[in-house]
Amino acid sequence: MRRSPVSDGAFYMKERLSNGVKLGVNVDHAATLRRARGTAYPDPVLCAVMAQAAGCDSIVMHLREDRRHVQERDILIAKKVLKIPLNLEMSIAKSIVAFACRAKVVKATLVPEKRAELTTEGGLDVAGGYGQVKKAVDQLKQNNIRVSVFIEADKRQILAAKKIGADAAEFHTGHYCDLSGKKRAAELKRIKAACAFASQQGLFIAAGHGLDYNNVKALAAIKQVRELNIGHSIICRALYVGMGQAVKEMMSLI
Repeated sequence: MRRSPVSDGAFYMKERLSNGVKLGVNVDHAATLRRARGTAYPDPVLCAVMAQAAGCDSIVMHLREDRRHVQERDILIAKKVLKIPLNLEMSIAKSIVAFACRAKVVKATLVPEKRAELTTEGGLDVAGGYGQVKKAVDQLKQNNIRVSVFIEADKRQILAAKKIGADAAEFHTGHYCDLSGKKRAAELKRIKAACAFASQQGLFIAAGHGLDYNNVKALAAIKQVRELNIGHSIICRALYVGMGQAVKEMMSLI
């Protein structure tokens, strides 16, 4: 196998320098299904291991403040058994930041979080909440955790991300996925411009939210995009064809 342990993040840095778009698989929805019946299964960690075996480049888990799906247990076990990087999606809440530092994940992606939302709505306002976001970023980086911020394709947010010391910017693609025709084309153009600008600032470029087997190719074709993080559509596809096949099909598209 081409993988090796990544507890120090070295593998992720190697991947950053290589060619091609990387796939991060979000397994949150396996935990959502587990929560629906209050059982011990399906286990998101097992889904993560299966995605790893299929060849994905990283695993994404979102530890929400309300613990509606992924639990601390999932993060800690995944950190031990995975041989690819674990990307922890998280808010900037003090307790969550403290946990991320204790768990020593390879990468943390800071996202906005509302209790009533079904899923993450829009990008994090890094510029508007600069002081609080920077405090979280500084604490994470002091613990050797690479930091990405999940933001809108907006120059103001990109410059704020650079200023606070983020290593990466992950652009919110939800609007693109919800639109069609000329409106989608316009949104894609906006994302492309943001990717080019962020790359000029020296940020690693990722994208995600709402991407599926029908709309992912255009995002993967943006030359600055180095990573796509996808969850819901892969988990849904896995119900029909199995986790490994679902991951392989997405990888073939990107």
